[in-house]
Amino acid sequence: MTDLKDFLDSKVLQYNQPDFIQNDPIQLPHAYSRRQDIEIAGLFAAVLAWGQRITIINKCKELMNMMDNAPYDFVKNHVPNDLKPFLSFKHRTFNATDALYFIHFLHHFYQENESLETAFISPPMHNHLKINTLNPTEIALTSFHQLFFSLEDSPDRTRKHISTPARKSACKRLNMYLRWMVRKDEKGVDFGIWHQLSPAQLICPLDLHVERVGRKLGLITRKQADWLTAIELTENLQKFDKNDPVKYDFALFGLGLEKF
Repeated sequence: MTDLKDFLDSKVLQYNQPDFIQNDPIQLPHAYSRRQDIEIAGLFAAVLAWGQRITIINKCKELMNMMDNAPYDFVKNHVPNDLKPFLSFKHRTFNATDALYFIHFLHHFYQENESLETAFISPPMHNHLKINTLNPTEIALTSFHQLFFSLEDSPDRTRKHISTPARKSACKRLNMYLRWMVRKDEKGVDFGIWHQLSPAQLICPLDLHVERVGRKLGLITRKQADWLTAIELTENLQKFDKNDPVKYDFALFGLGLEKF
């Protein structure tokens, strides 16, 4: 176990570096300094993180260009005519309907809130949730899903783009987004601008690279790739660093890129 920790620590050191940013979707929010711009650009970059990284980055840049590279100002102050360019937007299964609803939700939300963090820390809307049995991140993701689709005109098709542990999803993209927003260290890759969740409470994003490497290293034993698998992986990573287990996302993802 000590040898595995030392190996993974070395890989965290290798990949958790500023030069990681330039080839990763996290470069999108790094183009901004305003808190709300970082939140919005980061949300789109995480949700669109399907496929090759260069394609994801280019599609996210296309979206930001449609928002005049000022996403917070755009979602708050756009007029109907400003939305026309989004009618032709598509990335994989994310299309114009989804993009327009995201903008609609963000417009509605930022009229009354300063930070998107509030959407994750609000109390869950459904009383049947057994709060005392849930991980804090599970509560945050469930709350966000419920709030995001609380507007009366929310399209059913968009639900596949905002996952929830309530449906047993591993929520890999939103867990990555939370890592970006919550983690902070001297390397400067993650932003650490949200403080209601601590790094110790985060769940490791379970993408294909991370899952494959996690299984090879014996950190995952469950056959599925669901929420409980993400919990299993994170609990094993907590044995190496209980205060910041998801820093090992850098190691596992990097090893995946190396075809480990």
